[in-house]
Amino acid sequence: MMAEQSSHHRPPILSIVGRSNSGKTTLIEKLIPELRQRGYRIGTIKHTHHAVEIDRSGKDSARHRAAGAEAVMLTGRGRMFLVKAVASESLTDLAGYFDGIDLLITEGFKHESQPKIEVVRSALGRELLCREDPSLIAVATDAVLEVHLPVFRLDDPAAIADFIVGRLLAAAAI
Repeated sequence: MMAEQSSHHRPPILSIVGRSNSGKTTLIEKLIPELRQRGYRIGTIKHTHHAVEIDRSGKDSARHRAAGAEAVMLTGRGRMFLVKAVASESLTDLAGYFDGIDLLITEGFKHESQPKIEVVRSALGRELLCREDPSLIAVATDAVLEVHLPVFRLDDPAAIADFIVGRLLAAAAI
């Protein structure tokens, strides 16, 4: 019998997108404490094009997977890591693993249809990657841009957090 992943409440998803080295990770690092300070529980997913391996070759967890375990959890000192093959890397499927979280912030996933904030660093160009994407809801930048979306300064995570709360979290709480 095949077990399904949890069908509990799926948190709203916000993707932070942009060119490589535009400051996506730095913005997320600033947004998390801003949102936590307001009482929200935050989860994150970082998309990578590299193979993801937490359990190193020869370690017990890797040996369990090699023997055929479909999911291996490594736990200790108040933390856990779950290594599991997934049939889909879609955000709606992955969000099912984040029970108890108020907002799931992702880095990357620019081709998904979830709400996005694009990070634009003037040194890398001012052209938006997601200009024609209807799920682009705002831009965070160090440049002056003419767009028909809310534009926030990269160095003002409080204003961006206010926007996120109003746009995604207030609606989810109703």
